[in-house]
Amino acid sequence: MSTILQIETATPVCSVAISVDGKTIALKEEKAPNIHAASLTLFIEEAMKMAKLAYADLDAIAVSKGPGSYTGLRIGVSTAKGLCFALDKPLIAINTLKMMANGYLSQHPNFGGLVCPMIDARRMEVFTAVFDHRLGEVENTHAKIVDDKSFVLELQNNYISFIGDGAEKCKAVIDDPNAHFKLDNYNSATYMSSLAFAAYQANEFEDVAYFEPFYLKDFVFTTSKKKV
Repeated sequence: MSTILQIETATPVCSVAISVDGKTIALKEEKAPNIHAASLTLFIEEAMKMAKLAYADLDAIAVSKGPGSYTGLRIGVSTAKGLCFALDKPLIAINTLKMMANGYLSQHPNFGGLVCPMIDARRMEVFTAVFDHRLGEVENTHAKIVDDKSFVLELQNNYISFIGDGAEKCKAVIDDPNAHFKLDNYNSATYMSSLAFAAYQANEFEDVAYFEPFYLKDFVFTTSKKKV
């Protein structure tokens, strides 16, 4: 039996789940701006209490590795690494977009098209990838500026479900009968459960000392325009 603590902080959703053999047994999450720093450790404590577990009962820590928010990813990964060091447990890293697609497919088991998770970046840019109905990667993770010509070829022969907060802003420019937009929350640690369990069984662990989030793009510092 494998018990895994799962952390998702790549987006405005702060989410913590605990799974046993790929099935979620506890979940605590909330969507709010800049919530991760203040709430993540509290959510972990609440999830552990909900599952009636001690930290020694955990077999691994899984974290959503990105792409996504620079600050959110940094908080989630540093927390996961800290727990791994303190508890001497292995670290599992899950691609955030794959986690989202896994969530969509788990909710739509008869879906036969393509899934395109999108995480909002700046302006009309998104972090995205494309997966088939078996969660096979059709297009790998990349940053994309979306306009009215985006996905034209893919939509000619495929029904595509666009999901995530990035899909919401792209809905106005992707106009095709084969394009479907599902804006429910798939940025949940519960959708890591089956993926983390598969990684645990395959011994797909990260080097805790050197692992870094998958930021995809360099962090850009901005300066305030307000006069002091």
